[in-house]
Amino acid sequence: MTGHLFDLTFLFAAPFWALMILAPRWRRTRSVIASPLICVPPLAVYAILVLPNFATFWSAVTSPELPAVQTLLGSSVGAAAGWAHFIGFDLFLGRWIYLDSRSRGIHSLVISPLLLFTILLAPLGVLAYLLIRSLRAPRPVPELRMET
Repeated sequence: MTGHLFDLTFLFAAPFWALMILAPRWRRTRSVIASPLICVPPLAVYAILVLPNFATFWSAVTSPELPAVQTLLGSSVGAAAGWAHFIGFDLFLGRWIYLDSRSRGIHSLVISPLLLFTILLAPLGVLAYLLIRSLRAPRPVPELRMET
């Protein structure tokens, strides 16, 4: 079962990555990606893997020591849970990059390759996006006017 859950994890996230990368300007992409619920399937896999082994995971994260974490992640359940964790949070970060870049007017030809990079090495993808974002002047936000 662990191997099957491992295999399913990325399949749950792939359609959303495909929308952000291959169809970033399609009107339905933004409405689908706007929901943080797109991250639930890989996170549910994580819960399915972790909850039956909660004491082991809890011990590893509340008193983190390299040998204990290494042992946990070296097990099939630990590796599959780690993978689900990566995929769920990488998708959440990719979602943020997509939505933030659209609101800032950063062209999809810049963001699509960056999102592909983020799938593979999310922390570096986020750092690269933060650099791109810092170089781009924010769009002016229209003032809210209150009618009296």
